Amino acid sequence: MLRAATIASLALLAACKPPASDEYLGRSEVSDERTRPAEPVQSPDTEGAAWALGESGRLLYGKPGEAPLMALGCEDGTLVYTRFERADANAKAVLALIGNGHVERLWIDAEQDGTEENSPWLWRGRLPADDPRLEVLTGRNRVEATVPGAGSLVLNASQRPGEFITQCANAISAPPEPEGSPA
Repeated sequence: MLRAATIASLALLAACKPPASDEYLGRSEVSDERTRPAEPVQSPDTEGAAWALGESGRLLYGKPGEAPLMALGCEDGTLVYTRFERADANAKAVLALIGNGHVERLWIDAEQDGTEENSPWLWRGRLPADDPRLEVLTGRNRVEATVPGAGSLVLNASQRPGEFITQCANAISAPPEPEGSPA
């Protein structure tokens, strides 16, 4: 008898309050600003793609006569790696690199490529050029570079990335010598 009364009381209480999902939209505002992530892209065909030094001093990867697919740049001993594929504004991801006996994951963020408001967002990351994780790019074998949603990019075998990274690492300035104390 007590058990039946308890079950009946719980059923009445449940009937007094509608399910949470019924009131969900009423409790918060839905913003039209939020958009879903961009559709993933297909991995590009890299047959015939190669590394070449660009006019800007960056090492560019792609097919001759076509837009580059990836670039390596050097800024005061920091390697700047760019994957030329559209990215969602302010997105963050991991660039997975597999090759030359290494598997590495490097941070890569969406950055606007230019100063104009409508400039495209591309994937870009930075790492000190002497970071041992960059050894994945310094060998003689091909490397697979993957950014989620931006496809998998096969970097054909080349010594050029290793040479470029070594030159960039040599640009790291040594810390200044401490001045002698006047004792």
